[in-house]
Amino acid sequence: MSAGKGAGRRADRAAPGHALVGTGALIRLILRRDRFILPIWVLLIAVMPATFVSSFRELYPTDADRLRWAATSGTNPTFLALYGPLHGTDVGALAAQRAGFLPVIVGLICAFTVIRHTRAEEEAGRRELLGATVLGRGAPLAAALAVAMAASLALGALTAAGMIAQDVSVAGAVAFGLQLAMAGCVFAAVAGVAAQLTEGSRAARGIATAVLGAAFVVRMAADVGGQGNGLQWLSWLSPLGWGTRLAPFGDERWWVLLLGAALTAVLVAAAGTLSGRRDVAAGILPPTLGAAEAPAYLSGPVGLAWRLHSRPLYGWLAGFAALGVVYGGVADGADDLVKDNPDLEEIMARLGGQTSILDAYFASSMTIVGLIAAGYAVSAALRMRAEETSLHAEPVLATAVGRVRWSCAHLLFALLGPALGLAVAGAATGLTHGLISGDAGDWLPRITGAAMAQLPAVWLVTAVAVALFGLAPRLTGAIWGVFGAVALITLFGPALRLNQWVQDVSPFTHIPKLPGNEVSAAPLVWLAAIAAVAAAAGLGGFRRRDLSLG
Repeated sequence: MSAGKGAGRRADRAAPGHALVGTGALIRLILRRDRFILPIWVLLIAVMPATFVSSFRELYPTDADRLRWAATSGTNPTFLALYGPLHGTDVGALAAQRAGFLPVIVGLICAFTVIRHTRAEEEAGRRELLGATVLGRGAPLAAALAVAMAASLALGALTAAGMIAQDVSVAGAVAFGLQLAMAGCVFAAVAGVAAQLTEGSRAARGIATAVLGAAFVVRMAADVGGQGNGLQWLSWLSPLGWGTRLAPFGDERWWVLLLGAALTAVLVAAAGTLSGRRDVAAGILPPTLGAAEAPAYLSGPVGLAWRLHSRPLYGWLAGFAALGVVYGGVADGADDLVKDNPDLEEIMARLGGQTSILDAYFASSMTIVGLIAAGYAVSAALRMRAEETSLHAEPVLATAVGRVRWSCAHLLFALLGPALGLAVAGAATGLTHGLISGDAGDWLPRITGAAMAQLPAVWLVTAVAVALFGLAPRLTGAIWGVFGAVALITLFGPALRLNQWVQDVSPFTHIPKLPGNEVSAAPLVWLAAIAAVAAAAGLGGFRRRDLSLG
């Protein structure tokens, strides 16, 4: 009998007929483990729509101003693809469309949260230890789903409250909050099913991400043609499309929420059934057999790191390319959106520098790309901590491979991966806009250079993650709080007119606003130097400290 079977049967004997025994204790454990990251992402996302309402009210104070914006954002194919349809012309409707990307983010975070506390725990061996106690077979899945869905509902409530505080339609604000909550609950349930299918957490994340991506593509196809699109019926095939059909700040269709509730219930029931039909650490789908012998490149730490990082890197690079195409495709509408609005021109100038509107648009876009690259870099750097706590690092470090050498192999991808991503995003943006404008030879190098200029700031955020890993490993997860603060200051600092010293906390504030401005090497050198010192401190700390096993 396998250890997994024995643990599962001991749990069943300890509490016959009670598959959910111990769920409350596991919920408390999850909340304790995620006590930093969970409130951060809930609050960060919840504040965004209210901030958008405030910004739109300031930038477009009259009906004529809002109608002019709606004429572009409600018909531009790129806006419709990225954000979804526009359901009205009041500030609430404009803000809801601008925040139309948030359901994707909420769904992704909730899916990863469920997998982190189910399949990843089994993969690391911690689930088997818990199974030796009085714990029902369904308790881990139930606890993870409960936390993710409760966070989704809390996020929806806070989002609605924040928008209502900005004096918009109560019904519209509640509908938009429920749209976010529905996305979180549905894709948490999708992840619950994915976690039962495979033996590895990476494969489970891949399945959940693929389902989310397919839902987004279907929603995009339904909305991209506007009201006259003959494919609008496709939105009823996508949970993300249901959110747009809820029509916040339009003619709200409250019954659409029943579709989300029904799908969530079906998926949760399916996940629970599948969970009861497999052993701990096993998956419903049988694993494929690997090669009898490992290839030669896996004999060293760099080859092993490549094996771990390559597939996620490919996915990120595809995302950077797609984002670049979107930014390049919508660029021609920047002048129309900003025209005759001095307040928006001022904000664009703060974000993108005192240059032409088009240059300022590309500068602000590349800043956002830089933040996304920093998110990838942090996740790549944290792979070291995951390898350590899952006991995968100890056998490698027990050989002739030293700690610094092993760490540098992972750090190579955390530093060069975002460089590739920035290059791909910049090239895709410049090439797309260049082909549209007929001047690709000029725009391609300019925007690619603007993207690569973000790299020192990205490296500094990465170095902070490495420093926490080496010097304070139990606080490594706090890097997501640092990243969230940097993103918040960078994205909303100029619009909120924060004090300059607050904005200077973000390393992206010090990056030259390119294209259109002169390049100053000094801040780039300083950021790179500080990053090098922080990374060296982290590597030195890891070399001296004990491994954290389990």
